[in-house]
Amino acid sequence: MLTLSPEIATPLVSQIVDGLRGLIAGQVLKPGSKLPSIRAFAASHNVSVFTVVEAYDRLVAQGWLVSRAHAGFFVKRREEGASSGSGAGRLPPDAPRFDARWYLKQIFENRNLPLKPGCGWLPHDWLFGDAVRRSMRQLSIDGPELDGYGLPYGHMALRMMIAESLAERQIPVEAAQVLLTHGSSQALDLVARCLLKPGDVVLVDDPGYPNLMFMLRFLGVHLVGVPRTPTGYDLTALESLVVAHRPKAFFTQPRLQSPTCSVASVAHLHRLLQLADRHDFVLVENDIYADMDIASRSTLASLDQLRRVVYVGSYSKTISPNLRVGYLLARPDLLTEFVQLKMIAGLTSSDIAERVTFGAITDGRWRKHLKSLRDRLGEAQRQVGRRLDSLGFERFHEPEAGMYLWARHPDLPDSAELSQAGTLEGMMLGPGQLFLVEPRTTGWLRFNVAFCNDERLWRFLEARIEMGQRVEQA
Repeated sequence: MLTLSPEIATPLVSQIVDGLRGLIAGQVLKPGSKLPSIRAFAASHNVSVFTVVEAYDRLVAQGWLVSRAHAGFFVKRREEGASSGSGAGRLPPDAPRFDARWYLKQIFENRNLPLKPGCGWLPHDWLFGDAVRRSMRQLSIDGPELDGYGLPYGHMALRMMIAESLAERQIPVEAAQVLLTHGSSQALDLVARCLLKPGDVVLVDDPGYPNLMFMLRFLGVHLVGVPRTPTGYDLTALESLVVAHRPKAFFTQPRLQSPTCSVASVAHLHRLLQLADRHDFVLVENDIYADMDIASRSTLASLDQLRRVVYVGSYSKTISPNLRVGYLLARPDLLTEFVQLKMIAGLTSSDIAERVTFGAITDGRWRKHLKSLRDRLGEAQRQVGRRLDSLGFERFHEPEAGMYLWARHPDLPDSAELSQAGTLEGMMLGPGQLFLVEPRTTGWLRFNVAFCNDERLWRFLEARIEMGQRVEQA
């Protein structure tokens, strides 16, 4: 029935699953036809019974087969028209449909999936694990303070180090202007809850950061998307949106933006500040990928000196996402409001996590780690870009730094459907619908270049492209 190759890297279970799905999609195996028994298949293909059991079980879970007690396994009958050529390669009709909030939850609950090309963090061996372990050992020797809470503003030594590092980015602040938070997510939440009320209009990048959009919608504000371009923003659209909607704030990622990895030019930043001054709204600059940038760039905060800008940073991307240490900067009157809300909502942030982070960034290898990380990401950007090009993908932008590539293929029009199929294969993709202000069918996908070195990803994409082409030709 199939030709299996034990000598290649693809597991035998996956070869059986892929092969049988191809036979079903190509109508070689008709709806309702019976498959060989588990033992018969194992004997004829010289594989173990357990391998066949797992493969058949996967196909049942994916909706390609049905199991009938005391009868065996049969090709599942599709809805009218689904078994014709026009449905080749599509999900089973009873498969769960894509839901952005469900998918986002799955991302964090299934971080142990074998393949994670759509995730938002780095592989463990790309992070600064050795420094974290050294810092934790030193903290255990010094004796962590377990009786009581940390300071409202966070660990003073870390705040001083952040202030020093920001001075190198032309953002001169004192430690008193730095508020430590439970990751950048808490920082953004504090800003939103302090500055906004239900019904307010807020601008966000489109495509943009899904966690932020969910949080803002939960607060009852009205989101308006500002289209991203490879050099920053669609300024014509931005100006029209500002005039039409009179926003209270614009939450944006000028540098190495997720999901596009685009960088806003200095000219765009100046224009954005002019619009904020003229129309009286706050700019919330989410700069959590700054340490991954190979270039020294102006930021909204450096150009504005925190008059209208609230600046958010984080160590979760470059040290460890589990530490959950972020920070925000703002003018003194706003910072006072932010720290009061932080205390009301959850008291202090973790002094132990902040001390571990301080130990990591004062480790003598910190700058070497950042350089190595930037070099690895740059090389991964080039390699993944070439692979996408070879398959016929269109890239939104060709970054030289950062974690992401934003791309689409003409024969893969629905990235949500593709991502659902990937989930069934143990693969976490980044469907474009997740990042849009107004979710709709789109072919765009976010690729995390640090997780795209597994050949199974490329075989999966190539197979889905071939299926899509057959659909078009049918």
